[in-house]
Amino acid sequence: MSELRSLAAAARYLSREQCEAIAKQALGYVTTADAARVNIGSGSRGNTRFAVNQVSTGGDSFDSTVTVTAYVGRRSASSTTNQIDEAGLRQAVQSAERLARLAPEDPEFLAELEPQQYQAGQNWSEATAALDPQGRAEAVRAITAPSSQGGLIATGYLDTRAGAAAVANSKGLFAYARSTATALTTTVRTSDGTGSGWAGASHHDWSRLDPAALGARAAEKARASRNPAAIEPGRYTVVFEPTAVGNLVQFVSNALSARAADEGRSFFSRAGGKNKIGEKVVDERVTILSDPFDPEVAGAPFTGEGLPTRRTVWIENGVVKTLNYDRYWAQKKGVSPTASGGSLRMSGGSSTMEEMIASTQRGLLVTRFWYLRPVDQRTILYTGLTRDGTFLIENGRITRAVKNLRFNDSPVFMLNNLEALGTPVRVSASEDGGPGQAIMVPPIKVKDFNFTSLSDAV
Repeated sequence: MSELRSLAAAARYLSREQCEAIAKQALGYVTTADAARVNIGSGSRGNTRFAVNQVSTGGDSFDSTVTVTAYVGRRSASSTTNQIDEAGLRQAVQSAERLARLAPEDPEFLAELEPQQYQAGQNWSEATAALDPQGRAEAVRAITAPSSQGGLIATGYLDTRAGAAAVANSKGLFAYARSTATALTTTVRTSDGTGSGWAGASHHDWSRLDPAALGARAAEKARASRNPAAIEPGRYTVVFEPTAVGNLVQFVSNALSARAADEGRSFFSRAGGKNKIGEKVVDERVTILSDPFDPEVAGAPFTGEGLPTRRTVWIENGVVKTLNYDRYWAQKKGVSPTASGGSLRMSGGSSTMEEMIASTQRGLLVTRFWYLRPVDQRTILYTGLTRDGTFLIENGRITRAVKNLRFNDSPVFMLNNLEALGTPVRVSASEDGGPGQAIMVPPIKVKDFNFTSLSDAV
C-alpha cells in the first residue's frame, strides 16, 4: 500500500485500479460486521487569491480519504482516515465495527445495493486538471493588468479542483469516476470606492473560461456604478442577469425533498400528507431539470451509496413532475429513487438583455445577489442584497447606478411573474467563489419583485 500512496501523490488523485485495490483490502479486513461499504475520495485543489491588482495568496493541496461504514444488524457506524496503508485501513475498519456495535438501531435501515451499471461521467477536463500555479497567475494577470492600467482595483478568487471518487461494498458493488471543476470570480472597484462591478464563471472545463473577458465586464460595471443614487424600496420590474437568476433558482432545487413535502414541511406540501406533483406552480415557460450527463452542467454519475444517477425533470412547463426521493422514502412510497446527480438547468427564451431593458418603462437591472438567507421554507422565501452593479432603467434605457437594495421574495413568486426569458448560460452562483453547483439559467425579466430597504454598502 505504500506504493499506492506514492503513486496517488504523483498523480494527484487515485486511479480506478488503485481505488479497487484499496476497497478490496479494506473490505478484506472486515471480520465482525454483517456488511460494509467503502467510500474513497482523492484529488487536488488549487487556489489563487488576488487583491489590489496583485496575487495575495495561493496554494495547492492533495489528499485521499477512505471512509468505512460497517453494519451490524440494523446498526451502523463510519470511520474515516487519510492513512491508506495497511495499518490505517485496518484501524478504520476496526473502529467502524466497534462503533457499529454501540450505535442504536436505525428504524430506516436499508441494505447495501447489489452491483449496478453506470454511465461514464462527463465532467472531466484535462485543461482543468493541468492548470498549475503559473497558469492561474497568468489568468489573474489578464484581469489585474488592464485594471491597474485603467486606474481600477481588482480582487478575486480562482479555484480549481481535480479528483476521483469511488464506492464499493461487501456485495460486490464498485463504481469509480473522475471529475474536475473550476470557478473564477472578480470584483473590480473604482479608486474612489463608489463603483463596484463583478463578473464570474464556472465550468468543469477551464478552457471554457475567459479571464480577460470577465475582467473587462467587471471593470465596465465598476465604472458605470460610480456614485449610485438612492431610490425608494418597493416592487419593481427587474431585469435579472443570469447570475442573479442562478442565485435564486438554486433554492427551488434545494426545496425538492419529497419527504419534506409529504410531511408538510415544504412549499411542495399539500394538505392531508400529499404533495404538489402534477400541479402547476410557476409560469408555463419554465422547465427545471437535472441531467448529470449534460456536458454543459455535468454532475456525478453515482451517489455515495453507489446508486446510478439519471436525468430528472423536476418542473416541466410550470408543472411539478417529480420530487427528490432518497432510497428510504422511495421505498416507503413505492417509487424509484431519483438520484439526479446534483446539477441544474432551467429553460429559457429568445429575448436578449437589450430587448428586456428596451421594453422596460421603469425598473432595475440586477447583476447578482449576496448574503442570501432563508426566511420561510413553506414559500421558499429568502432575503438578500443586490451587489456589484445595480442600475435604474427608465424609458427603455439604463440611466444611472442606484444604491444596493435588500429584497424579501421567493424564486417561486419570481417565476410566476415572468415577462421575458433569454438564452440559458452557465453561471457561478455560489457565495464563496468556489465552483458550487453546476447551474445553467437564462436572464429574465419579472414584474413586482419586492425590495424592502436600501443599503449604503457598495
